[in-house]
Amino acid sequence: MNLNITAYLIYLCITIFIIVKVGKVCYKNGNIYVAALIPDHIDLCQKLNQVLLLGYYLLNIGYCAMTLISWQKIVSAAQLIEVICIKTAVIIFIISFLHYLNIIVITKYIQKLIK
Repeated sequence: MNLNITAYLIYLCITIFIIVKVGKVCYKNGNIYVAALIPDHIDLCQKLNQVLLLGYYLLNIGYCAMTLISWQKIVSAAQLIEVICIKTAVIIFIISFLHYLNIIVITKYIQKLIK
């Protein structure tokens, strides 16, 4: 079997697992955070958090799938592990960056709406 196909499958399984796990944690804790920003509109908080989760899933899983076209040919098991680790680290970095960016943007935007 081609090592690239093996790498793709391993990479997608790892990254989708990480994306879904982080998404669930952020969604659960995000309800509390958004509810603190908009205390009188619990239904709006739920919907906003659901939209954020959906956008998070679409953006990150879509990006993971798109990165597959830029991979070089993998010729050894060592290279397979190296490529998977590097690509997974990039995804984790992007997830953390987007999380903090979301917090900053939502906090500033919601505070403007409240005033």
